[in-house]
Amino acid sequence: MKMRRRAKGGAAGARAAIMARAAALWISAAASCVGTAVPAEAMVGGAPPAADGAGKSVVMILGSHGTACTATAIGHDLLLTAAHCVQPGSDYKLASISADGQVALKDIARIARNPQFDIRRLFSHLATADVALAKLAQPLPEKIPPAPLDGATLPIAPGDQLVVAGYGVTVRGDGRTGGTVRAATLVATGSPNTLQLWLFDPRAKGRRPGLGACAGDSGAPAFRNDGGTLAIVGVVSWATGPRLSAGCGGLTGVTPLVRYRSWIMGTARTLGSPLSPPRDK
Repeated sequence: MKMRRRAKGGAAGARAAIMARAAALWISAAASCVGTAVPAEAMVGGAPPAADGAGKSVVMILGSHGTACTATAIGHDLLLTAAHCVQPGSDYKLASISADGQVALKDIARIARNPQFDIRRLFSHLATADVALAKLAQPLPEKIPPAPLDGATLPIAPGDQLVVAGYGVTVRGDGRTGGTVRAATLVATGSPNTLQLWLFDPRAKGRRPGLGACAGDSGAPAFRNDGGTLAIVGVVSWATGPRLSAGCGGLTGVTPLVRYRSWIMGTARTLGSPLSPPRDK
């Protein structure tokens, strides 16, 4: 899609340039982020906006090579996302979009990817440590509170409900439909374990199009309700269409955090953003 040139000059020209850049990144990301069980695109199937609910701690990351992902604030200057979202060789920015469509890009000072992450395993549809932290150059505004990590020792079971919130597109391949945080309640299916979770829309059961992750939702949090508080169980890594086809709206694949909690806590300390230990359940 061709971008129309904007007139130069003053603050309005600067804002227009930022908007054009962000729009171009969204369009590129929508075309490149997802295939069959590969890094996830966005929330499809009619998921509602959730800026004041499950999405209040959720933010968007843009990459200099046209990638767009979701992340979650877990500290006042620390984000949790998927490792495949922040690969070497690109620059990344925190992006915020105001109610009137203005985009602000903020610097990310440091990125730490779990050393066990193997992108070849991810693209081979195998479980891997798809977890990363991003240290911001400046603290987040107070309106974006940190979300807690889930500290439960009980595993996720088939039928358990999890809430996924992301900034991805609502129509596969149409980057114009992304940029709004949306949330969907999905259900664990298959054989949940500490390596990988499969989620689907309980109405569609992965057999027909339903709610699920799509372009821009990689790195999105999967929350469990912890006594009325949404706590992060894992991050979105991949998605499929119905019946394991290419696309979105079938299965949403999540990398659980239970194996990586100690790495997250230790790395957060190293980055100068120590976290409170998750509550055991």
